[in-house]
Amino acid sequence: MSVQKESKEPIFYGDPLATGGISVFAQEFDELFSYEGDDLGVRYTPSSSVFCLWAPTAQEAEVMLYDSWQDTAGVALPMTRDVRGTWRLTAAGDLEHKFYTYRVRIGDRWNEAVDPYARAVGVNGDRGVILDLSKTDPERWNEDKPPLADAVDAVIYELHLRDLSVHPASGIKYKSKYLGLAEEGTRGPEGILTGLDHIADLGVTHVQLLPVYDYATESVDETKLDQPHYNWGYDPKNYNAPEGSYATDPYNPALRIRELKTMIQRLHDRGLRVIMDVVYNHVYDGYLVNFTKLVPGYYLRYTSDGKLSNGSGCGNDVATERAMMSRFIVESVLYWAKEYHLDGFRFDLMGLMDIDTMNEVRRRLDELDPSIITIGEGWKIATELPAERLATMDNASMLPGIGHFNDKFRDSVKGNIFEFEEPGFIGGLPGLETVVKSGIAGGIKYSGTSGYFADEPQQCVNYVECHDNHTLWDKIVLSSEGESNERRKAMHRLASAMVLTSQGIPFIHAGQEFMRTKDGTENSYKSPIEINRMDWERCAEYAEDVAYMKRLIALRRSHPAFRLRSAEEIRAGLVFEKAPAGTVAYTLRNHAGGDPAEHLYVLYNPHAAELTLNLPQLGEWTLAFGEELVTKLEGDKLTVKGIGMVVLAVE
Repeated sequence: MSVQKESKEPIFYGDPLATGGISVFAQEFDELFSYEGDDLGVRYTPSSSVFCLWAPTAQEAEVMLYDSWQDTAGVALPMTRDVRGTWRLTAAGDLEHKFYTYRVRIGDRWNEAVDPYARAVGVNGDRGVILDLSKTDPERWNEDKPPLADAVDAVIYELHLRDLSVHPASGIKYKSKYLGLAEEGTRGPEGILTGLDHIADLGVTHVQLLPVYDYATESVDETKLDQPHYNWGYDPKNYNAPEGSYATDPYNPALRIRELKTMIQRLHDRGLRVIMDVVYNHVYDGYLVNFTKLVPGYYLRYTSDGKLSNGSGCGNDVATERAMMSRFIVESVLYWAKEYHLDGFRFDLMGLMDIDTMNEVRRRLDELDPSIITIGEGWKIATELPAERLATMDNASMLPGIGHFNDKFRDSVKGNIFEFEEPGFIGGLPGLETVVKSGIAGGIKYSGTSGYFADEPQQCVNYVECHDNHTLWDKIVLSSEGESNERRKAMHRLASAMVLTSQGIPFIHAGQEFMRTKDGTENSYKSPIEINRMDWERCAEYAEDVAYMKRLIALRRSHPAFRLRSAEEIRAGLVFEKAPAGTVAYTLRNHAGGDPAEHLYVLYNPHAAELTLNLPQLGEWTLAFGEELVTKLEGDKLTVKGIGMVVLAVE
């Protein structure tokens, strides 16, 4: 994620007379002014538009109407103060396509800002836009989504939109755009599938998109897209409107909405669900953001000496625990789920958010569609809220139905991400078996494992690569000096195999299937596109590894035993077997999860030398996966040579 420079403009928190002497920082402020109505923002009809703003500390408020995104002169329409800090205005006439902002007087200062609830914005997101959103729906918009019985049935594929299409050999017309991911029939070097066809062919179930909400101009200027630009987008500016740089015309406020919906519809048509990466833990600039301009001091956390809390490392932390911020987050998530038919949400730095807000998100999504996935980064990070109130892995037992990225499994498999030259299990580092076993068991409490945190497997997201830190390939290169690329490829395959055959929710990064490299760059959030783009020439070169990943995904999806629904099922069906030091073997027994195989035997072997294992005497074992490693399978003896995974079955 990017690091935001701190502005030095002082904040004025308003005249206490506006709030009856109650400070914006006081607990009583929420008790007196939190608002539960469902009409915040603007509601449009052809005959009138109704505006509702929450700004308790304001002494005056206006709606500013503009004819374009860049007009300097607008029309000011006074608002009337109403209950619990709200301001209202009903403007007669058809205002469709008008641009608008709010102006509020805080003491003797006037601040102008975009409506936090704006659902459409102009170029660079500096003004909201009044639209009839039903006109942005593509054809067949209300058709059914691809089915999903349980979160552990998901195979998540994390993707940045620009990365997918911008390579010259991608074969994709709409490079860097929403529509680029919607294109079908694209081909690359040697005729390989690219883009959407490539993703669908892999067999994954979900595409997780890095941020597609409207992010800051400082990251990507939508008026200068002809110049080199790149950013991951972890700089939220307007939470409820799509990013314009991914649209074919960022100056058309409705088009970015329609094109994003079109892309989602096309993914659904191909059997792929869509997860959105959301960043409610911080904003792009704590001083300039619309929240601070409209209600200074309320929406962000502050230290005891009046400075912005900065656990995020981005200059500020959002006060998710405050009633109106919590409500905003919940309603924002529900809006995206309903209006854009999204199938999941990944919460950036979720450990900075409070437990109550995350549980309310989950509760409301369950009411809408229980199959919508919620996962997040439950890291423990210092912020101005007690640890027992934060949505961290340590508090997973208080966050049912919410998945946490399992960093312990990640680091045990490939080595600590902050110790670049440290190998993990796949590099032959001894003593990691018990942590690896915890990941295999889906992060639940299981005898003989360590590092568990989850009550149920749906709370565990196993992965070895994501957009952050080094790619798996680059980490392997850094931690395996002097080794051949063939050995490194075997290590890479083993790591991916471990993710796809462990309990919980598996997660892979776009390009992991062809051993993606960023040329050793650790944090590429604003690196040149040449570092970040998916290299379709490399994809063609590593076609056998792409096929291996495809087989892994098919193996998982064809065997319910790898997708057990509960901790009880895992403890009943999973047995860790005796295996040589530095290796891990286990069985999934008695048609676990309704599996067609009576028993499965899985071996993770990071050693190149030949070794022989005694198999449990459960029946006649046959080879199901990893035939390239097996030199002999006879009776209760298995002999393997080489790094990788072997799966046997008793039918």
